[in-house]
Amino acid sequence: MALEIERKFLVDKRKLYKLNFFSEEKISQGYLSRRPTVRVRLTDTRAFLTVKSSTKGITRQEFEYEIPTADAEELLKLCGRKVLKKYRRKVEYGGHVWELDFFMGRHAGLIVAEVELPSPDEPLALPDWVTREVSGDARYFNANLVRDDLESPRRKV
Repeated sequence: MALEIERKFLVDKRKLYKLNFFSEEKISQGYLSRRPTVRVRLTDTRAFLTVKSSTKGITRQEFEYEIPTADAEELLKLCGRKVLKKYRRKVEYGGHVWELDFFMGRHAGLIVAEVELPSPDEPLALPDWVTREVSGDARYFNANLVRDDLESPRRKV
C-alpha cells in the first residue's frame, strides 16, 4: 500500500525573497471523483492519474500512475471549470524537500507549502517562512479548492 504522509502550511509571502528554489513547474489538475479522490494532473512535461483515500490525520493512501499527456488533456476537459492551475516550486529546508504551490485564478495570492514525511511522528524543523499549519483544514485540500460552493480560503487568512 502506498502512503502519503504530508503536512501543509500557509506561507509568509514577505519572506520568499530569501528562498533558493531548485525547480519550478506549471500544474493543471482536475478532479474526476471526490470519494475516493481521483485526480488528473498535467505538468509541463508529464501527466498522472492519482487515486487518494480519505485523510486520517496527515496520512492517506495514494496510488499514482503516469499517463500519456494527451489522455490527461482529455480527462481535464471532463472536469470542466473545476481545474486548479498553480506553479509548484521546490526548496530544501531541514533535510526535507518543501513544495510551494502558488495558486492562480480565483485563489491567486494563496501559497501553500507542503512537505512529505516518512512517518507521521517525524520531527520537522519549521522554516521562518511558514505561518499557520493547515494540514487538517479541509478548505486547503486541493480537491476542495476547485469546488464552486467554497469561499476562497485566501480571503480568510
